[in-house]
Amino acid sequence: MARLAPKPLNLSDCDRQKLEQLVNRHNAAQQVVLRAKIILMASEGNNHRQIARILGISRDMARLWRNRWLETASQELSITQRLQDAERGGAPVKFSMEQVIELFALACSPPEDYGRPISHWTSKELTDEIMKQGIIENISVRHVGRLLEEAQLKPHQTRYWLTPPCGRRI
Repeated sequence: MARLAPKPLNLSDCDRQKLEQLVNRHNAAQQVVLRAKIILMASEGNNHRQIARILGISRDMARLWRNRWLETASQELSITQRLQDAERGGAPVKFSMEQVIELFALACSPPEDYGRPISHWTSKELTDEIMKQGIIENISVRHVGRLLEEAQLKPHQTRYWLTPPCGRRI
């Protein structure tokens, strides 16, 4: 059974020059540099096996990046955009930005305003209150903690002054 030769990959002089500059750049991400090397070697007529052996990668990786380069040829993307990972799927977003902002607003307000007999919000208390108000139907304590951490909000360190202390300006 005859093996199919990989699709030929022809680079313009401009693309070749940009890829070579990318390979020689000291601050380029190594994965992007490796992909640029795959494209350069493919344009020189090397097949997937040769590229894989020289670069110490799998044939599947060489095939993937040759095909991805050819697929993106018609799109108006920069060289580095063509060498980036494809968007990955994943679970859909469960909470709207409005819901998250309401959580942050709640975390920045005094717990006494909501009838809570505590001095500072905890993730548990915030979770209970946001579900009690119906802003979010169901959310875990840990997820509330992660959202606050990502936003660098620390309600346990917040001081809630209704009136500023004497001699201090807010």
